[in-house]
Amino acid sequence: MNDMSAPPAGTGISRDDVDRAETQEWREAFEATISAHGRERGRFLIGALLQDARRYGLDDIKPLQPSYRNTISPEHEPDFPGDFAIEERIAAIVRWNALAMVVRANGAYGELGGHIASFASAAEIFETGFNHFFRGADAPGGGDLVFFQPHSAPGIYARAFLEGRLSEEELGRYRREAGGAGLSSYPHPWLMPDFWQVPTGSMGIGPLCAIYQARFMRYLRDRGLADTDARRVWGIFGDGEMDEPEAVGALTLAARERLDNLTFVVNCNLQRLDGPVRGNGQIVSELEALFEGAGWNVIKVLWGSDWDALFARDTEGVLERKLGTTVDGKFQALGARDAAYNLSKFFNEDAALSRLVETMSADQIDGLKRGGHDMRKLYAAFQAAQVHSGRPTVILVKTKKGFGMGHAGESRMTAHQAKKLDIDSLHSFRDRFDLPIPDDVLETLPFYRPPEDSPEIVYLKERRAALGGPLPRRVDGSPALHIPALLSYAAFALDPVGKEMSTTMAAVRMLGNLLKDDSIGARIVPIVADEARTFGMASLFRQVGIYAPAGQLYEPEDAGSMLFYREAKDGQILEEGITEAGALASWIAAGSAYALHGVPMLPFYIFYSMFGFQRVGDIIWAAADQRTRGFLFGATAGRTTLAGEGLQHQDGHSHVIAATVPNCRAYDPAFASEFAVILDHGMREMFERREDVFYYVTLTNENYAQRALPEGAEIGVVKGMYRIETGGPDGAAMKVGPIRLLGSGSILPEVIEAARLLEADWDIASEVWSVTSFSELAREAREVERFNRLRVGRSVRHSHLANCLEGTRPVVAVTDYVRAYPQLVAPYLDAPFVALGTDGFGRSDTRKALRRFFEIDRYHIVVAALDALAKEKVCDQKLVAEAIHRYGIEADIQAPWQR
Repeated sequence: MNDMSAPPAGTGISRDDVDRAETQEWREAFEATISAHGRERGRFLIGALLQDARRYGLDDIKPLQPSYRNTISPEHEPDFPGDFAIEERIAAIVRWNALAMVVRANGAYGELGGHIASFASAAEIFETGFNHFFRGADAPGGGDLVFFQPHSAPGIYARAFLEGRLSEEELGRYRREAGGAGLSSYPHPWLMPDFWQVPTGSMGIGPLCAIYQARFMRYLRDRGLADTDARRVWGIFGDGEMDEPEAVGALTLAARERLDNLTFVVNCNLQRLDGPVRGNGQIVSELEALFEGAGWNVIKVLWGSDWDALFARDTEGVLERKLGTTVDGKFQALGARDAAYNLSKFFNEDAALSRLVETMSADQIDGLKRGGHDMRKLYAAFQAAQVHSGRPTVILVKTKKGFGMGHAGESRMTAHQAKKLDIDSLHSFRDRFDLPIPDDVLETLPFYRPPEDSPEIVYLKERRAALGGPLPRRVDGSPALHIPALLSYAAFALDPVGKEMSTTMAAVRMLGNLLKDDSIGARIVPIVADEARTFGMASLFRQVGIYAPAGQLYEPEDAGSMLFYREAKDGQILEEGITEAGALASWIAAGSAYALHGVPMLPFYIFYSMFGFQRVGDIIWAAADQRTRGFLFGATAGRTTLAGEGLQHQDGHSHVIAATVPNCRAYDPAFASEFAVILDHGMREMFERREDVFYYVTLTNENYAQRALPEGAEIGVVKGMYRIETGGPDGAAMKVGPIRLLGSGSILPEVIEAARLLEADWDIASEVWSVTSFSELAREAREVERFNRLRVGRSVRHSHLANCLEGTRPVVAVTDYVRAYPQLVAPYLDAPFVALGTDGFGRSDTRKALRRFFEIDRYHIVVAALDALAKEKVCDQKLVAEAIHRYGIEADIQAPWQR
């Protein structure tokens, strides 16, 4: 009996096989089984053998090399359903117009940039999708979402031109949109709101968002809000893009939740911006292992139909071995050169391989296409992906970057930077694709569109009509949402009678009340990145449940508690785990559902503020581009409110970053009553008036006495500031004095206490203002300044900021953020302006100690106020020194930002 613990003698594909006869018997038996019982039986047998192998400790079994062949063999390819010749001709015309668009723009203006080579490599990929798979919005059951590779945007425009959706004038204004009627560089819904569905200009974010969009379609279906079963998400991305962490960070989510409505097509042209993606390796094999390991269905389209005969003659497997051991850097060199070079540097390096091609002419060898340029192979792969169930699919498509550009760019290191073509290259391109463009106008790069009744235009339009209309196309046909009355969910905050609570707890309580509302409760999407209990949201687990497509397959450890962890197929909370990027991608999916699904949803993403704008700022820009509507709650905000946490957890700058996003409305409320007004205004702006803005609101975990709003203060809260009383929640009248104190968020109570100290210790009255948003004040002030500058002779406008702080009485502004935040408003005031803030690194300590360290506590505020008054000759400079001594302030230590 054989020793069954020993490793197998050979693999059957190795030249080191010690018993080839036995190996051949096994292989013949396996082939006979597949022939008689099908491929599924073959898969089952291999799986069973692998299980047995593990029982004997053979855990490291894997092929000697990855298979570098097409996944779908010729005999299993479906018949191509279209007119192949017409589709190739359409692809050629689109290729030309895309090239002409970029080269014309650079020839006329020189500085506009643009890309030719990426779309040239992917034209057949897009044509296969457009003619047979990408469903438009009018398709039964709704249309698909397509994430287009950003550098291929010229090709998408060129096809829309053939469809009659874009004019020749618009193509002529590619990358010149500032004057109107132009085309944006990449897919940007903000800039072209009727055209692009989703933004992909920042590489890596597209793949991430595509996964979460596919998951959100299932969320809508499982919660009974929309029927999305007929719809798919397609993502066409580059192989170099897969190096971005965001691009691959959610692959396991897609497999875990069985998102078979999702297909990635990775264009493996083997080249990044500067050179090979994996010059010393194989990106196709690397991606195959990555996606298979993550649980995806992998389909490879590496070689065109002309290779089929070569593989059929290769009975020894020599061709497959050679391809499997050739690195991408060499493939790139082979792709850039002619048949003689390919014979010398590839086929003739092995005698058996040389015999395979000995009857082929140079033209036949030159004509060996990569699979991504063969629409028959692509159709087979797309079709297999579409019918596959239970897992997402990735199609790895091998192409040539700059295909058709000849010596000007095909497979060359400089392909990505190619912006212009010389006349010989233009002749070569035109002749290669048989385009009817005369020599005498070739250098002018005319756009070409066949007549309306030509076979190409008729066919193209028929195919799009059959698939549900044009794509990409963004349609906002969603209804407005009815927002409930403020008192129905926030009465406790509007009249708090001095009750102590944090703004975080108030926000969560309001959210819980809104979830019970009959009109919008079902449309709310609470999103957390594994911090629900931290933010006091555990009660929502039981109230609305956590979304899990498989339901809850276990009894939770805390099943007997009131706030047990409840997962459900129709759960409402998206609990994303520790992934701020993933949670924000879910927020984008929910916040853009009004346009992409016709279903307005109201997402609330609650997160540690430090891990919002700082950590995923680029994704927030994508959200802005996507015209996302919803709320971002930056909880435990500020640099001194998160006691004990330290450098990387304390947020002192998110509001400065938020102020740079044009459609972000950012607020830092001090009281629950302020938050309630902001919440109500934001919901009405986004979901009743349907404005394409989103709200960033910072919340804190510090408990202190809450205040009702003074009568009529609601407008000031929304505009950014209002005056408050200083005598306590039910206290004295508003003071008027020589100094004005501004505070926001959790530092406002310190400002109020400073005002009391100024009066009690120094007999100086002061005005106190609650600033809910320095950025909104600055935004309006900028607009007023511009209006007054450009409309000479008309009535002068005044901003809310100027109306509140007119004159020259000094202003001291204090926040829990860096000084740059309150300084946003300084240029728009006539008064001397002093900003106190938390510049520097965060520290671990108590709130009181942190505020003293950053010099924003009540005592430093008093000193700053006295110093400002002394500079204006309102009080004696000696008072400043006396205050420093009285309050025990160390004057000779380094500034906080230097420590």
